[in-house]
Amino acid sequence: MYAYIKGMVTEIDSGYIVVEAGNIGYRIYTANPYSFNENETYTIYLYQYVREDEISLYGFKSLEEKDLFLKLISVKGLGCKMALPMLAGGSIVGIIDAIERENVLYLKKFPKIGDKVARQIILDLKGKLVSKEDTTSQNFDELIEALKALGYKTNDINKVLKMIKPTDEIEIQIKEALKLLLK
Repeated sequence: MYAYIKGMVTEIDSGYIVVEAGNIGYRIYTANPYSFNENETYTIYLYQYVREDEISLYGFKSLEEKDLFLKLISVKGLGCKMALPMLAGGSIVGIIDAIERENVLYLKKFPKIGDKVARQIILDLKGKLVSKEDTTSQNFDELIEALKALGYKTNDINKVLKMIKPTDEIEIQIKEALKLLLK
């Protein structure tokens, strides 16, 4: 089992990147391949998927993203190819918040996630995703959707979420996020 790989990204495709480490190129499926830059070195946290007819590597920029992916694929009926687009299309905080608040509509917006799978995700993961240090259950789902509607990218939004108070009203959160994003 691989924990991580440190190497240079030599190729970027719509569903994967190729990372060269030790003169070997590894194809790594990732949620947002275009968030990487060619000819730059990265540390990528890995999950190795082994099946009778397939061996694949899935890569993540952070341990939090990898942990959420592992929890998602533990859900009955949800595999790697369904969990990866969830991470691509939503933020970690947004997905966790949707599960905790039983927001089926938010989960159904992801490809191949229907009503049955969304309810299974909630059933299997509710209460298991909130970390001990994050007991306030940050309510950023509305903020994330508002910023996306204004045209901001998920990566930029995730960077500023850490600096916003979860207890503030949504209007204050949006103003604060916009100030941070414009810097």
